[in-house]
Amino acid sequence: MELQLRYEPKPENAAKFAADIVASAAEVSGVTLDYGVASLAVVDGIMEALRADGVRVDQVAETLFGFGCYVGEVLVRNSDMGAAWQAPNAKELEWFGWPMIVKASEDNVCNPIGKAFKRFENGQEDSLAYFYGVFSRAGRSAESETSESAESAESTEGPGGSDDGTGRDSA
Repeated sequence: MELQLRYEPKPENAAKFAADIVASAAEVSGVTLDYGVASLAVVDGIMEALRADGVRVDQVAETLFGFGCYVGEVLVRNSDMGAAWQAPNAKELEWFGWPMIVKASEDNVCNPIGKAFKRFENGQEDSLAYFYGVFSRAGRSAESETSESAESAESTEGPGGSDDGTGRDSA
């Protein structure tokens, strides 16, 4: 599908796409999107209304791209994990299929643009609000595993030995 986008689809333009969709949502649907996590439920509602009207994905592809950028901006702006828009590497591009992704760490990467399209196609089962929760929980899980490992290492190091990373004393 060929999209007619206002800006080049690259990470540094994600905020522009998001701002445009915020303005469009206010004008067309009369809603305020404030980049808060709760606003994702509003976006879910807009998409559900489009689906109920029988709109086809090819008729709103650029809008869905914009909503994907909005979802990504919500992830980036509300993340305490340092999430940021990035260009995907070759493997990620092949897997996700979009030129912009959100990454908090090597193990916590997501495709908000692709998710917006899935939400539209599949309905509520691909809720954007739920998607945010999964992404933020994945980051917290990785953080807590790291801090638990650090605490474990601190508690196993002591006089007469050193921790070898397995939780066992190597002396």
